[in-house]
This record gives sequence, structure tokens and C-alpha cells, in this order.
Amino acid sequence: MENNFKKKSGAKVLIKRIARIPIVVSILAIIAFFYDFGFEHQHDIKVFLISVYLFSIFIGIVSLAVRYFFKDYRPRLKSSPFDFVLFLFLIFILLNQNGYFTNNLPGILNHKIWLYAAVFLVFIREFSALKVELRKAYLNPAQLFVLSFLTLIILGSFLLLLPKATVSGIGLIDALFTSTSAVCVTGLVVVDTGSSFTEFGHIIIALLIQLGGLGIMTFASYFSYFFKGGSSYENQLALRDITNAEKISDVFSILKKIIVLTFLIEGTGALLIFETLDSSVIPSVYDRVFFSGFHAISGFCNAGFSTLQNSFYEEAFQLNYPLHLIISFLIILGGLGFPIVFNLFRYLKLKVISAYLFLLRRKNTNTTPRLININTRIVLITSLVLTVFGAIAFYILEYNNTLASHNQTGKVVTAFFGSVTTRTAGFNTVDTGALNLHTILIMMFLMWVGASPASTGGGIKTSTFAVAILNTISIARGKTRLELFNREIPNSSVERAYAIILLSIFVISISILLISFFDSDKELLNISFECISAYATVGLSRGITADLSSASKLVLILTMFIGRVSMLTLLIALFKRVSTEAYRLPSENILIN
Repeated sequence: MENNFKKKSGAKVLIKRIARIPIVVSILAIIAFFYDFGFEHQHDIKVFLISVYLFSIFIGIVSLAVRYFFKDYRPRLKSSPFDFVLFLFLIFILLNQNGYFTNNLPGILNHKIWLYAAVFLVFIREFSALKVELRKAYLNPAQLFVLSFLTLIILGSFLLLLPKATVSGIGLIDALFTSTSAVCVTGLVVVDTGSSFTEFGHIIIALLIQLGGLGIMTFASYFSYFFKGGSSYENQLALRDITNAEKISDVFSILKKIIVLTFLIEGTGALLIFETLDSSVIPSVYDRVFFSGFHAISGFCNAGFSTLQNSFYEEAFQLNYPLHLIISFLIILGGLGFPIVFNLFRYLKLKVISAYLFLLRRKNTNTTPRLININTRIVLITSLVLTVFGAIAFYILEYNNTLASHNQTGKVVTAFFGSVTTRTAGFNTVDTGALNLHTILIMMFLMWVGASPASTGGGIKTSTFAVAILNTISIARGKTRLELFNREIPNSSVERAYAIILLSIFVISISILLISFFDSDKELLNISFECISAYATVGLSRGITADLSSASKLVLILTMFIGRVSMLTLLIALFKRVSTEAYRLPSENILIN
């Protein structure tokens, strides 16, 4: 019996070790990919790298087939159709690369992009099969959130340092700055994105924006769940905090909705952008497709990166108002926050069903006492007020200044775009350096408020601002609690709002102080604008970013990072949480004002 037990244990250990081979080979293939695209190579090296890709695909095919024969590694039934399609695709790529179908296929199907896609699909599949436990004993959700962004920034910096990622090379500080700006979806740049980076560099930046905008944990967690069909209770607790889910059972459903909605909006946005582009400005269809995809990702993620030297202020795009409106709505959808968008979708879905039943003269049996929750109400009202206020102010203050060259329709669209992009996106259709002082001050305020919670945008967030203002009014009226829409807002939310506001002012003030010390020749207004833009992850600039010293660039890097993850999250990650408060001390009033 003992010998049989030892044999079974030994067999399990051996199987576990063999099961690690596909992911190791896949990681090596990904490293080979970046080595391939990042450096210039001779023919022999290229042939060897192709062999590495093909070997990875072969191992991926074997892994897919063998996995279903072992109970401990067998994927759930729901993912088997994907595995079957992937299995056929990998076999096709392997055979095609060995010359079986080359002469009988259209040229586009023989493109190397399918080989690279196969390599990445194998990596995603194998990575998703890994068993990763997010144990709170080691990392709490705040620490995990911060660490994921930090890891992505460092990895992005190394990728941008690859020789073929840039036209003429880039320094370490500039690479770190660009990577941080992309991951934190800011848009501030120290080198021109369009002319300094190659197409490979642009792809890296787009990937960093996408992963930074949604969070790398969102992708990794959902794909892992999709293929394995389950997750530990600790994993779900950690992911609930990251996704802001109300119930643990909703975690993976929300992750799925986030990913599907993102790709749906970005795909639709890219298609609409493509339709607005003039073929005489961008003759190549491929270039127009790439332009559309890059700006759809950058717009929805509120990143503000553009492959154009002066963003949409370029002469050929300055008067393309349909393009400006499409980008504006991408920014708005990305900045509202996924919970708000989901709630609105549910509201519209139920309204459509009710209307359909009414037309059929049937009674709607669904009871929906509160279709729009209080979070959605606060965010929508605050966002609408700020957007309208910003657009009207921009229109009036810049009517005879930066808007002078536009017709009446153009003035309205440009003012609207200026208000929307200022909140957290960072694109510009006017010369930011030529704006009036009053416009700049209003823009700084809008940047500071920013987008909404659980969105791709930054700032202190619309709900934070609204709760703080409403609570101040409530105190002035002599009320001891904040009530809104027939609901009482808990003190914890009010206290969190004031903490976020205080910490934001503290971080921005320190940033302004340090940069004014390191670059004393720069105007204080420009420095303040830059620091608020960095903290709110907006990306608008008065044109001083590239001229800053290395020390000031490091200050902005840290400011962007803190702005993206929030100072409060950093403090939560650093300090040990109090497990319980099973006592109350005698209270005593403090003299204030």
C-alpha cells in the first residue's frame, strides 16, 4: 500500500512538472518575439526565432489535446469550443508555415501576423491555466492593485528602450516617463509620440494604455476563470474589492462585462473614426486602420496619446468635427465608469422591454422600483453640470481667441470637445499655450475633479466632489447627516471624500513645490497646470514637459502614478488595517472655525 501511495505521489509530481513545460516554452516565445521586433537581426537569427515560435505552437497544440485526458487539468465544458477553435487554428498555422497551404491561400492569410497571433494566443491560454492564489496574508487588494501597475510600468519601460521601438533611441528617464504616462492613461509626453516611436513602439504604447486603463488584473483574472471555471474564495474577495462588485458572485460576471463592453465600444469607435478620415491625408488603408484603432483605445481609456505631433490641432484634423465628436463620446463613455454604464444599460434594456410589452398590450410583470441607483444619479448629474459649465465657459472666453478661426458649428463642437477632454482625456483641438488665463484656471479645476469612480479616467472623481459639496451645504443647513434622493449617505463615504480631496491637494502642492525648485525658470502657472494634469491623469500641457529637468520628470512620474492609483489606496496598501473596533471612547467636541 505504501509503495503504491509513493508511486501515485511520484506520478503526480512528475505530471505537475511536465505541466509547467508549455507555459515556460510560451514565455520564452514571447521573449523571442520582443527580441525579434526590438533588435535588428541577421537571417540566421530570424530563422532561429521562427523555429522558436513554431515549437511554442507545437507545444501549445500538444498541451491543448493532453489537458483533456487529466481530471486535475481538464478545462470546464464552457471553454471547450474556444479550445477546439484554437486547436484547429494552431494546426493550420503550423502546417501553413511548413508550406502545406502557401500556394493555395490569399496573400493576407500568409502574413506573419497570424504566426505572431498564434504565439500570443498560446501564451494567453497557458497563462490562464496557471493556479494563482491572491492570498490576503501576503497581499491585500490595495497592495495587489498598486503592484500590478508598478510591474506594468517597469515592463513597459524596458520594451520602449528596445532599439526598434524608437526612431533614434530614447533615454531611460524618457522611457520610464512614457511608460508611466501610458499605463496611468495620462498622455503627457517628453518626446513626440508620432515621430519618435516606430510602429512597434506605437503598438507597445497602445497595449500599455489598454492594460493600464482597464487594469491588468481584470484581463488576467477573467481569462483564468474562463478556462478553469472556478476560483478560490480569497481570490474572489480580492477581485471584489478591485472591481467594486457588490456581491462575490458578481465578480466574474462584471469582469466579463467590462472586457466585452470595452472591446465593443473601442471597435465601434475605431470603425466610426475610420469613416471620418480623408484618404488624401492618410492614403494607406492600413495606416487609417491603425490610426483608428490607436485613437479609439486612447480615447476610451482617456489616455490622450496621439500619433499626431500636435494631437488634433494638426491642420488636417483641426476642422474634422465628426472625428472630434466621436472621440468626445468615447471619452465620456470611458470616463463615466463601468458600474454607471452597466446600470444605464440595464435601465434602457428594461425600458425597451416595457415599451415592447406595451405595444403587444401585455402587462409587464417585472418590478423595478429603482432602475437608476444613487451612484448613477450623482455621477450623471455632476458630469452633465461640469461638461455643460466647461463648454459654455470655453465658448464665451475663447470666442474671439482660439475659437476665432472656426465657424459657428465649429465653435460649439470645439468648446464641447475642450470641456470633455479637459476632464481627464488630454487631447486638444486648439493651441493650449494660447488660451486665456481664465480658461486655464477653469481647465485646472475641471482636470482636478476629473472622471467618475471605477472608470478609465483620473482626478478626485465626480462623486467625491459632489458628496463634499452637498455635505458642506448640509452642514450649513444644520443637518447632522447627508441625505440625497431619499437615501442617507453613510459617514464613511463622506469621510473618504474629504480624505481624497485633502490628499490630492497635498500631492499636487508638493509636486508644484519640487518642480518650481528644480526648474525655477519655468512660470508657476505652467508648473501648476502640469502638476494638476499629471495628478488627474489628463495629459494636457502648456508645452514645458519636454524641457523639464530629469528631477522634475521623476516628480511628474511619481505624481502620475499616485494620481492613477490614488494616494488613499497607497496609504491603505502601506498601513496595516485595523481588524476590529470593539470599543467606543468618550466623545469630546473640537473647536473648528
